[in-house]
Amino acid sequence: MAGLTFGQTQNGNLTLLVSGGFLFGGLMFGPDLDIYSRQFQRWGWLRWIWIPYQTSLRHRSFLSHGPIIGTALRSLYLLCGIAVLGWLLLFLANFVGAYTTNWQIFAKSATAFLIQYPTEWIALFIGLELGAMSHSLSDWGGSAYKRFKKGGLKAILPKAKKGKSPRVRLKKRTAKTPRTQRKE
Repeated sequence: MAGLTFGQTQNGNLTLLVSGGFLFGGLMFGPDLDIYSRQFQRWGWLRWIWIPYQTSLRHRSFLSHGPIIGTALRSLYLLCGIAVLGWLLLFLANFVGAYTTNWQIFAKSATAFLIQYPTEWIALFIGLELGAMSHSLSDWGGSAYKRFKKGGLKAILPKAKKGKSPRVRLKKRTAKTPRTQRKE
């Protein structure tokens, strides 16, 4: 991943962000945070952060495992959690007098930090998405392999739909049904 990224960007900082995002996305920030999984357990004593996420999403739903949207939702969830926690810590520091801050200046500097580095944020997101996609592809490949071992090639190929032919059949009019109730 690092070699491919550096070959494309010729930038060490972007390579580090994509590679780091890939590792973090695959090991700790993947789609299986919606269940009690290995990724969830790797958060250690911080795993409580993901409990509301788990209770609000169904496992393997489009919102957790969907390409781009899953990573975007997890990123937004984590960023909002960090923002709330940071705000609470600053509020407590102000309350006890350990630190005083002007909230307007703090908000402006945080916004400027987010806006000043758009390329870096995109590189990090691409790394996170690639890590999540590697997890999803390994899930899909493992499931396909198990189906292949159990049922052969037919088990992994898409099934043809059985049923009526594509020709539309019209219902016959009956004398018992009044004309106003018939669908025409």
